[in-house]
Amino acid sequence: MGMSVSSGGRGGRGHRRRGRHHGLMSEINVTPFVDVMLVLLIIFMVAAPLLTVGVPIELPETRAKEMNAETQPITVSINRDGQIHLQETEIPIDEVVPKLQAISKTGYEERIFVRGDKDADYGTVMQVMARVSAAGFKNLGLVTLQEQNTQ
Repeated sequence: MGMSVSSGGRGGRGHRRRGRHHGLMSEINVTPFVDVMLVLLIIFMVAAPLLTVGVPIELPETRAKEMNAETQPITVSINRDGQIHLQETEIPIDEVVPKLQAISKTGYEERIFVRGDKDADYGTVMQVMARVSAAGFKNLGLVTLQEQNTQ
């Protein structure tokens, strides 16, 4: 019971055919470029909301609808310890109105958002709002988070 393997008539040397020699490829491979750009896009989409306001507070949740924002408002934040921040700078309560008047571009029509931590003293938040309102600023609003439906 012997088996034999035939070499297909080539004499067992296995000559290879010479194929056409291809020249240099002159096309630009954009796949790696697109991959890098998509990764960067995702990174910036995730990082951008984290860069808006640097004062860490926990906002209360409400069912109110979001406001349309054409321009960037001035933000006054009150954290749980009662510290007041104008944009990202901590200031005493007596300097809130003078600093708002100094940085408002449209005068008393400037939009001012008050962000109060949900554990902040209610009186402190109301003191800030009362001072800003008494100074003549008309576009004053409280910032909250959308209430999550947990049903």
